[in-house]
Amino acid sequence: MVTPRPSDPKPRADRLLWDPSLHGDSGHPRRWAILGVLLVSLLIVVLDNTVLNIALPTIQRDLAATPGELVWAVDSYILAFAALLFTWGVLGDTYGRRRILLIGLALFAIASAVCAFSVNAQMLIGFRALMGVGGAAVLPVTLAIITVVFPRAERGKAIGTWAGAVGGAVALGPVLGGLLLEHPEWSQWLTGNAWGSVFLINVPIVMIGIVGIVRVVPETRNPHPGRLDVSGLVVSATGLFLLVFGIIHASEVGSWLNALVLVPIATGVGVLSVFIVLESRSDHPSFDVSLFTHRAFSVSLAAMSLAFFALSGVMFTLPFFLQILRGYTTLQAGLCFIPFAIGQLLAAPRSATVVARFGYRPVMSGGLGVVAAACLGIALMNLDTPLWILLAIFFAFGFGMGNVMAPASTLIQNSLPLARVGAGSAVQNTVRQVGGALGVAIIGTVLATTYAAGAESTLSSLPEGARSIASESVVATDIVLNEAQAKGLPASEVDALRAGAYQDFLNSAHLTSLISAGMIVVAGFVVIFLLPRADPPARARAARGPHTEQDA
Repeated sequence: MVTPRPSDPKPRADRLLWDPSLHGDSGHPRRWAILGVLLVSLLIVVLDNTVLNIALPTIQRDLAATPGELVWAVDSYILAFAALLFTWGVLGDTYGRRRILLIGLALFAIASAVCAFSVNAQMLIGFRALMGVGGAAVLPVTLAIITVVFPRAERGKAIGTWAGAVGGAVALGPVLGGLLLEHPEWSQWLTGNAWGSVFLINVPIVMIGIVGIVRVVPETRNPHPGRLDVSGLVVSATGLFLLVFGIIHASEVGSWLNALVLVPIATGVGVLSVFIVLESRSDHPSFDVSLFTHRAFSVSLAAMSLAFFALSGVMFTLPFFLQILRGYTTLQAGLCFIPFAIGQLLAAPRSATVVARFGYRPVMSGGLGVVAAACLGIALMNLDTPLWILLAIFFAFGFGMGNVMAPASTLIQNSLPLARVGAGSAVQNTVRQVGGALGVAIIGTVLATTYAAGAESTLSSLPEGARSIASESVVATDIVLNEAQAKGLPASEVDALRAGAYQDFLNSAHLTSLISAGMIVVAGFVVIFLLPRADPPARARAARGPHTEQDA
């Protein structure tokens, strides 16, 4: 065995296992390179959701998917993602976060490749769920590794960069999706359909991420791991599925008062309540309910989750508005989201500096105020709103989100001991992803049910069968009207029916934007009145020791 000379670098040893307790406050020597590699892995998992959003109208046409199936195509990923986040977090703490990250990315890439060749909506939904299983390993583990390899003094900046990358990926997904869908010949050649490339693009990016992780990222784990809570996983997944199933099913039956809607929702809420009780009494909980006794943790998480609810709902609705009502191509619609990404990327990494001067409460409540104003702006959009106004609203939305997500993530992570950052970040991301799943389910269902009610009246001159199909979605309306015109319906009558249906969709979209604005206003009041008072962190660290609530 060869013993390294004292002057030899030790990157190999660092890659095998990194124990922050042995290095004081210095952090890992390659921490910024580690952050860069982790962001590549994170970007593709987050970006994939909004890449799919911009492809929804195309997928609906190709696979003849119902509005409910479209919502499931989005929410099957989010549900699997949310249900397994804390399980993967505990597994990472126990068996090594780097190892779990590699397993999750490999599973994500395999499921992505299969999704690209889906021949019906059911196949797409199933393998999207499998993508969520793999993706669930990435988000909590990347945040846990960042928290471990960065010293406390730099953690806010690093998490701000992480949050900015998440927000940027959310907004850049439509751009990439639009570019791929603008050239359907690439996808047709590879997969036989016009949209498979939005999934295949994941595979090479994941491979790059895996190579970077193997070369740069150290292994970390909890020196005192707990047992895996299998029963908690089963109960939580069952409750989440029933809750979201009931909400989505309302769009399929056209009513919120149907027994097949109310019973699953009520049962899901009951099962999740049992889950919380079981976890609070367990000696090895995967979802640590005790964290919610920390007011900074629970308030920050509530604000983040409500903001993510609004973001997910808006991102589900806007592609239909831009592509169908405004007539933009997929690429043009995707490019409209660039201001959102710019706003996030400007705000999130700099939020730590702003918080150091003003404190968490003013920054987070101010960010929520900007997001609420942006939601109200979306609620006032119409078919002839100038493009520059739309882009300004999208920028404001992203800028506000950047000043919410990054400070809230930092507050949450700083409230946790380093040994539990994997499970703690998993709790954070689980609740946030549940907020996102509910955002898509509720906003998507409200959009579908209110549009169907309006379109039934607007399209009353069509035959009953055609009217029933057309009222399912604005995409279906376009298809039915085009077929009616080809069969001899006068163009003037078709144009009048289409204009009325578009106004029905716009009215429905306005309602969903007001719902999102309401959620943000609630989040703002929660932050203003319930977030503990705290000095700016720079002064707090000088006056107090670490891990106090106010410094968190």
